[in-house]
Amino acid sequence: MQTLVENARSFPLRVAERAEEFRALETGQCPDVLFITCSDSRVVPSLITGARPGELFELRTAGNIVPEYRNDRPAGETATVEYAVRVLGVRNIVVCGHSHCGAVSALVKGEDLSAVPAVRGWLERAAPQAVREAAACSPDLAEAVQRNAVAQVQRLRAYPCVRERVERGELSVHAWYYEVHTGVVRAHRPEPAGCGHFLPL
Repeated sequence: MQTLVENARSFPLRVAERAEEFRALETGQCPDVLFITCSDSRVVPSLITGARPGELFELRTAGNIVPEYRNDRPAGETATVEYAVRVLGVRNIVVCGHSHCGAVSALVKGEDLSAVPAVRGWLERAAPQAVREAAACSPDLAEAVQRNAVAQVQRLRAYPCVRERVERGELSVHAWYYEVHTGVVRAHRPEPAGCGHFLPL
């Protein structure tokens, strides 16, 4: 914690060195990408992408899961997506899963989550059927994480705000997979006859 405090204290000095860049942020934000990823501390979107302040609008959840759209029961995740798409006008959404994901691993291994009922409820309510099928068919965590990312993309496409702009050609939705131990990022390449593959960017 002390290191974080020290860095926070010295941050204004680093900002002063890039004063013009940071001063521009006063006028508002205009990110091109909504980046949805896991809350895992090993996944740092700006580090992975090299994004500068103002370039990524981020949403982080356990297992990079996006709940189904429900306007009768609004959730913070739903509000974040809607705001990014309708207000900020992002042109891309990236759903980035990652290796060694604890949330997806819990599903694959069928772990006892009784000690963390909120986590259990989140996974039971929000985890897509595709992940459950992957867990039942294969113990391979990487495959399950990748299928989860693709399933989240499909779920996002059902959001009214996303569907409308995708249909108008104004928005693209992507599934990525990040290996925390190598830094390699793979992107999903859909195929008309099948589910597609994850290939290096």
